[in-house]
Amino acid sequence: MKSYHIYTSGEKPQLVDLEIPTPSEGEIRLRITACGLNFADLLMIKGKYQDTPQAPFTLGMEVAGIVDALGPGVTEPAIGTRVALFSGQGGLAEYGCFPADRAIPLPDNMTEVDAAGFQIAYGTSHLALDYKARLQPGETLLVLGAAGGVGLTAVEIGKVMGAKVIACARGSEKLEIAKDYGADHVIDATSEDIRDVVKSLGGADVVYDPVGGEQFTAAFRATNPDGRLLAIGFASGDVPPIPANHMLVKNLTVIGMYWGGYLKFNAKALTDSMAQLFAWYSEGKIKPHVSETFPLDQVAEGLEMLKSRRSTGKVVITI
Repeated sequence: MKSYHIYTSGEKPQLVDLEIPTPSEGEIRLRITACGLNFADLLMIKGKYQDTPQAPFTLGMEVAGIVDALGPGVTEPAIGTRVALFSGQGGLAEYGCFPADRAIPLPDNMTEVDAAGFQIAYGTSHLALDYKARLQPGETLLVLGAAGGVGLTAVEIGKVMGAKVIACARGSEKLEIAKDYGADHVIDATSEDIRDVVKSLGGADVVYDPVGGEQFTAAFRATNPDGRLLAIGFASGDVPPIPANHMLVKNLTVIGMYWGGYLKFNAKALTDSMAQLFAWYSEGKIKPHVSETFPLDQVAEGLEMLKSRRSTGKVVITI
């Protein structure tokens, strides 16, 4: 089978031929049809992601496909079932073996491309806004990086939860996409002052930040007393300092949010969140935005789109 594989940490991945794996106890084998790309894949290539597997390994964190074999002790999902799962690795290949208890059967109206770009982005935003920040109807939500893979889902979920959403992104094209997904107000990060615009709109009660750097600092200064700031990631490459004295004076809360970490200590939170998200999808309340698809032999081009921040929504590899 073809696999986008890393032999040595820090070295460039290669598309190689590997043996088709056999599922072990508690596993299913998936004939993979789609795999979503994530910023974490870029960090794994450099060996800088917090959960980078020990080399050698195959990249690809979230997959969708068709169950084609069951390991010992596994009775479901049945062979032939279309499922999605968070793999952490191994998704950029034609086949993969994964824990059966992570597999989620797809709604009949969900495509495998949508499913492959669904779990991490929507799961992160929903868990962050609902479980962590307790976003309330009528509150103002500021989303940084609002046209990116996770940012756009935060705009969409914020609207479903009844918030007023301010979307911040770079350039008119990305801002138009944020508007299409429900943003009430938009800020062009290339030409407008984030703090001034947000303050003029009444300030932010919740900030969703996958960008970091100067944008976090500006958003921090525009957050209302008793506000919550969600640190989702640092796409800018700059981890911002957090002034604890200002947190104290304004009664602010900065909340770290790493979706994959919940698999280790509270998997039920992820399961409950995904059930709600799949229900919203089936009801037509949310619709993934996949801006680009590439075949398996063009993974490098897809990753470059993420690295250069030229993509909007999700980039998915079809297999």
